[in-house]
Parts: sequence; C-alpha cells; structure tokens
Amino acid sequence: MAGHSQFKNIMHRKGRQDAMKSKLFGKLAREITVAAKLGTPDPAMNPRLRAAIIAARAENMPKDNIERAIKKASGSEGENYDEIRYEGYGPGGVAVIVEVLTDNRNRTASDVRSYFTKSGGNLAETGAVSFMFDRLGVIEYGPEVASADAMLEAAIEAGADDVVSSEGGHEVYASQETYRDVAKALEAKFGEPKKAALVWKPQNSVAVDDEQAEKLFKLIESLEEHDDVQHVYANFEVSEAAMAKMGA
Repeated sequence: MAGHSQFKNIMHRKGRQDAMKSKLFGKLAREITVAAKLGTPDPAMNPRLRAAIIAARAENMPKDNIERAIKKASGSEGENYDEIRYEGYGPGGVAVIVEVLTDNRNRTASDVRSYFTKSGGNLAETGAVSFMFDRLGVIEYGPEVASADAMLEAAIEAGADDVVSSEGGHEVYASQETYRDVAKALEAKFGEPKKAALVWKPQNSVAVDDEQAEKLFKLIESLEEHDDVQHVYANFEVSEAAMAKMGA
C-alpha cells in the first residue's frame, strides 16, 4: 500500500496528526462498538473486536474510551450503523475504495459523491475497482521487534503469504482464511502487533504527476476527515519530489 503510506507521510509532515486525534478516536470507537454488537463483547472470542482494540491502542486511545465503546454495544440507546463500500476513480484514473460506517446512507453517499466530483474523479458502482485490489489480512510490527530476516522466517513458519520490511517496520500479509492464525502465531512470538486487520491491497500502482497528486491527496484528505469514513485505499505512486513539495 505504498500510495496510502505516502499520503500518511505527507499528513504527518504537515503536522495534522494531533488535530485529527479526536476525530480518529471517534472512528475507532465506532468500529469497536459495531464489532462488539455484531459478535461477542469478549475480544478473545471476537477477532474483529480484537483488531479494533489493537488499532485503538496503537493510537494511544485511553482504556476508558475503549471500554465505553464496548459497553455502548449492549445499550439500547446505541446507534445502528450500516457498513458500506464505495468505489470510484480519482484524479489520474487512480482506483479508490472507501469503507464507511454510517447511520445515514443518503447523507454519506451524497458527501462521498461530491468529494469525488470536486476532485475531477467519479464515483462508480460497487465492484468497479475492487477487482484491482486483493482482500488480505495485514499484521504490522515496528522495526525494533525483529530483523527483516527474522520476521520473514517467522511469517513463513506461521503461514503468511508475503512480508514487506522497511525502515518503518514490517507488514506481514496473509489470506482472509489464514490471517487470524498467522496473527496469533506472530503475537505468540513477538507480542501484540501495531495493527492486525483486513485491508484492500492494490495489485498494481498508477503513477501520478504533481498536479494529479495534489488533487488526489485533497480527495483522500476530504474523505478521511469525514466522520463516517473508516478507511480509504488507493492504487497510486507519487514521486519523492512531489511528496517533498506537498509536505513542505
């Protein structure tokens, strides 16, 4: 997910992380509540809830907030959220997948469509671009946990399909079917991961120029700032020069 990583790097350079923390906690809490409501409130027996809690901890979400979100699932006053996936094309023909949890389908659909239109892209039918991505499980660890060779060896032994190691850490990929077992095996060896979730991984990347990149990043930023949007995936590559220009 090189493209998405590049987007995160630029947002970090702009110092936007703290400003978005409160909004991020709200999204994490929403996912925890939905996961607990769809399954059991016990993370040991509910893989989706466990993944949501790991994601919350990785962002230093307070324990009280996590427990409150779980309890909310059993309350009668809890909102009901629909899970929807939107697909479309952004600037430069980049394929974009947007995952949302919403209590108002019409509002969210209208907002997402307007973001795509303003960027010069267009919203398409479900399935229009998802075939260009693989639905995989990813388990992420920091670089200090193990060397690239040690992580690769452990991942192969656990049954993973691929490992991408860099200065930023390790990304271990596994199929939807084996991902839970791979995550358990790695956790037994290296401890709790920074992230363990199902993602959309692009099969190929589309190179975009500076002008397209700027429009694309505005689209992704608008989507990620929307309260209902949980995740955004896109299959793009941006040059280091363009990243430096936008991150300045």
